[in-house]
Order: sequence, then C-alpha cells, then structure tokens
Amino acid sequence: MPIRTLIRRRLTIRRTLATAVVAILTAAFLSPAAAQATTRQSRTARESRPVYSYAHAIRESVWVDTGLDKDGDGKADRVAADIVRPAEPASQGRKVPVIMDASPYYSCCGRGNESQVKTYDAQGHVVQMPLFYDNYFVPRGYAFVGVDLAGTNRSDGCVDVGGRSDIQSAKAVIDWLNGRATAYTSRTGTQTVKATWTNGRTGMIGKSWDATIANGVAATGVKGLKTIVPISGISSWYDYYFAQGAPLNDGGPADLAGYVESDLAHAHCAAVQKTLTDGSPRSGDWTPLWTERNYVQDAAKVRASVFLVHGMQDLNVRTKHFGQWWDALAKHGVHRKIWLSQTGHVDPFDYRRGAWVDTLHRWFDHELLGYDNGIDREPMADIERHPDQWVTSRVWPPQTTSSTVLHPAPGTKAGVGTLGLRPATGTATFTDDPKLSETDWAAHLTTSSPEKSGFLTAPLTHDLRLSGSSTVTVTATPTTTSAHLSAVLVDVGPDTIRDYADSAEGITTLTNRTCWGESMAGDSACFKETKAKTAKVDYTVFSRGWADLGHYASLDKGVPLTPGKAYTMTLRLAATDHVVPKGHRLALIIAGTDKDLIDPPASKPTLTVDLSGTTAALPLVGGASAFTRATSGAVATAPAPGTLEGVRVPSAVRRIPM
Repeated sequence: MPIRTLIRRRLTIRRTLATAVVAILTAAFLSPAAAQATTRQSRTARESRPVYSYAHAIRESVWVDTGLDKDGDGKADRVAADIVRPAEPASQGRKVPVIMDASPYYSCCGRGNESQVKTYDAQGHVVQMPLFYDNYFVPRGYAFVGVDLAGTNRSDGCVDVGGRSDIQSAKAVIDWLNGRATAYTSRTGTQTVKATWTNGRTGMIGKSWDATIANGVAATGVKGLKTIVPISGISSWYDYYFAQGAPLNDGGPADLAGYVESDLAHAHCAAVQKTLTDGSPRSGDWTPLWTERNYVQDAAKVRASVFLVHGMQDLNVRTKHFGQWWDALAKHGVHRKIWLSQTGHVDPFDYRRGAWVDTLHRWFDHELLGYDNGIDREPMADIERHPDQWVTSRVWPPQTTSSTVLHPAPGTKAGVGTLGLRPATGTATFTDDPKLSETDWAAHLTTSSPEKSGFLTAPLTHDLRLSGSSTVTVTATPTTTSAHLSAVLVDVGPDTIRDYADSAEGITTLTNRTCWGESMAGDSACFKETKAKTAKVDYTVFSRGWADLGHYASLDKGVPLTPGKAYTMTLRLAATDHVVPKGHRLALIIAGTDKDLIDPPASKPTLTVDLSGTTAALPLVGGASAFTRATSGAVATAPAPGTLEGVRVPSAVRRIPM
C-alpha cells in the first residue's frame, strides 16, 4: 500500500475516533433528551430542536451601563435588558447565543398585531415577553433579550430618535454579552453581573423602530453581532421625515420621542427634546442631526449578515429605506437575504406565518449556531407577486437588471403623453393642486386634467419586470418661488392586490389562534391568525418619489426659486419589485403635491416640464431589449378613457414607526 494512502487512512481513523469521543463526552453532560438531540444535530447539522424547558427557563433583568449621561443627572445611563434563557445549558456549563429585540415600545405602545407589552412579577422578572421569539427559540437553545431603549420603560436616559443614545442602548448590551461592558442587578445598585452563560453571538431582530436600531447597531461594526433581521426598518432618519427637501406628513423627532418616553424621561429630557427640535427644521435642510442618524453612510462597517424584510406598499417606513440600505450593503459585500411583500407596514408573522417561522429558524440556526442547513444556498429573494402567491429570485435584483432610460413625449391630448426609448421634445404643463393625490392622478391617467402630466406605453405584448430603485429627472420651470414635485410609476390594468391602503395595510385579523413555541402562565405562544385583505383595482401605483424643487442644487440648503427659470432635479423613487403584465400599460406621472403623503409648498405653482430634459431611469430586468420586446409586436386595443379604480391612500396615514 502506498505510504500516502496509509497515512490518509490513519488520519481518517483518528478523526473518527476523536469525533466519537467528543460525542460521548458531550452526551454525558446532557439530559437524555438533550443528549439525543445534540447527537442528532451533530450528525445532520440541520435544525435546533425544542429540547429545553420553557417553563423552567431562567428569567432575569440586568441594567447595562451605556457610558452616556443623556438625562444630565451626573450618573451614567443604564438600560434595562430582560432575559429569558434555558436553564439546562447554564447548569452544564454550555454557552448559548442570543436573539435580541431592542425597542422603545415595550411599555407605551406594544409589539405585534396584538400590541403586547412586557409584564413583570412581584420580583420584577419579566413574565410576558412580547411576540413569539422567546417562546419558540428558548426551548431550542437560544437566549432571548428584550432591551428597553434609553428613556423608555425601565431604562435611564433619554430617547434621541435614532441617535447615539438609541444606538448605544443596544450596542452596550452586545458589548456586555461579549464581556466588554458592565451590567448591574438593579437600576441604581452597585452589584455587577456578568453574562457567563452566553458565547456572545447575537442576532438582532425587530420591526420598524426596533429594526431601525438593528440597522444602526450593525452600522457601528460592533463585534459579536452576527446577523440582523430588520423588518420595515429605517436606514436614514432624514428620509423618514423628508423626501429630498419636501416635508412628509410627520411631526418631528421631538414629537416621536415624547410619544414613547417614560414619565421619568419626560421630566429630565427637555434639553434632548430641544436638540431634536432645533436640529430638524421643517425647511427640509440637511443638518448634522441627520448625518448622525444616517446609517447608510456607515454600511462599510457592517460585519453582520442581513435578512431584510419590507412591505412594498409601506407608506410609513417607505421602501426607499430598504432600497438604499440594500444597495449600500451589496457594495460592501455583506451577506444578504430579502423578503418583499405586497403589504404595507406589516410583520411577516402576520402575512406568511408558517414559512416565516421556518425560514427565521433556519436563518438563526445557520448564522448563530453555525448549522449547515443550506439556507445560504437558497434563492436570495422571496417576492409576493399576488396575494399569498410568492416567487423567488436567485439574486436580487436579478443579474440581468439594468437601469434603462425612458423618455416621456407629448401625446395627442394635453397631459396624456407616451413613454418610450426615443428622446423627445416638447413640453407638458400642470398646476399643483394640494387637494389631489396619486390616486386621483392615476384614476384619470388617460384623460386630460390640469393637475398632472401622464405618460403611458401602449398595452404590453410581454411582461415587463422592474426590480430595484428608479430615478426620474425633471426639468421644470415654475411660476412661483416654491414648488414640490412628485413622480409616480403606475401599472395600468386590472388586478387583485392586497389592500395596503386599508387601516390594517393588507391583512384581516381572525379570531382563531395558532401556537408557535411553548406557553406558560402569563405568556402565551398562541397568536391570532390573519388572512389577506384584497381589493380589485384598475391600476396599481407601485413606486413613488417626491422632492422640493428648491433643493435642486443641494439638500444642505433650500433656496427660493426664480419664476420663469428652468431647474433640473433628479427624484429618487422607492425601491420595488413589480411585474407589469402583458396587456397592461406602464405609466409615469409627474405632478406636484401628493396629498396626504407630502406637505404642499408655500405657493401654488404651475410648472412647465421640458421633455427634452426629462427622463426616467428604470431598473428593468433584461434592460432596453426587454422594454423593446414588451412594447413591440401585435398590440391589443387600449381600454377607452374613463375613471379608473384603485386603492385610495387614507387621509390619516399612520406616521409612527411601530
């Protein structure tokens, strides 16, 4: 036998014996059920199993020193972290990873579709931890940590709406989990406590503000944060309050801080409130306050993987947030996965529950336990194409996607033009009407109306898919010293979609419950089921963007416009993944104030659009050739002009990132 072959065989025998010894020793320190599960997992490396007791889990609270003194009391702020972790690994000297949700909503407003809040027993230990994460994952060998952001619930400090205090609230806890920060057994005491029970590997999850904190903490590059799962998260707080200088219908960060802060914070945080107010003028100018709260600029620091989830019709945390965050992460090679639904601001637990729990379970097993379960080799994107009908995409956007420049051109009727690949000349004119919105414009897209200019393709002969973020460059001459612009992409044709404009944003809550994990007195793992709430429509607005023309040169400072002078500005539209099907028409609308989505300007201008200087750069799968294919060949007859039916954006869109 060749000597090399003999050596290889001996090495193989040694490795096999070593593996067997490790398995035997590991089993000796586990309960029979846990030992059996661990042996099975080591052989298959597929899935963590619920082998630990939830009823006997350790429940404790610590207060972590953030190193900040935002409330100005001369003492470092401490944030409360409530912990639920399995008792068995701790008794065996085994360390577990952590799933964390850092939130401002644990007492004021609640989490999830049923607005759950934390509850406590007489000793101050958490009883009800909102949502299913602890019920499901603690029996599977994870610890769950619910962190009260500074200034909320049982934490010291002040809410600063995405700033250093917010982010440090969660980062400090990760530092403590990894032995780099100090925690105490009480809010004011001196007894310290160490996280000896964890290996420090942490995954952050949460929806809306909670997701935003996950984004912000990941952007610090903190060691120990292995993955984040941001659901409908903000990536830049400026873009939550403004759209390129145009004020969105929100109050301001000081109002939001006052909404969630505790009574103690309300009494001690006037200085922080003033800083928030002074740093966020309604002029739409970019200030240092927004720079501090722009996580996109720090995407290069992200060490964690990212499983991003967003509703493509989210009019609260608009999809521009996920689009710019996704693109920045991709630029720096961050490992990513994405789900995009037809809903508004909704958690996937409430529109695709079974698949969501299974996928999240496998994601955390892979990212925090290191299991080779294949999730990293599955398609990158899941996209809801129709209510409850999902497709996958191997990468997102698809590799054949390219930015394709389309040109609006005049038509035979005023305000109704065409959209194609050839450069055009001519003008279009509209007068801002703050009483009308994108739904009004789209409803009359094929008829002349003074408040908008619409540009449509002929009915498509093949499907046309847009995947990613669009831009629309407009050259316009105003008649007044101020003007706002809106650009809207519309799929014109009949469809059944989720009713995202309904108050529940695309779901209906049922009375029956399903259970996900283990329950105990005071903390049920059973939640109300939901189903899709749908609407039949004649058109679908699937992407939009807005801007203040006075910020054409820079976001730093808006300027008064000179009536009669032409200005060019590029509007960045919300990211999406949408297929305009064969027989439908793709349309671009250019108009002024989008009622209930942006505030009107100080004046009511008429704008003349120079079509030779106006273009739309759309992320078309297949590029220009796909557009040519979809707009050539035998063309069906377009429907007769008339009022189209869509879903109308409610006059009171919720503006709290919950």
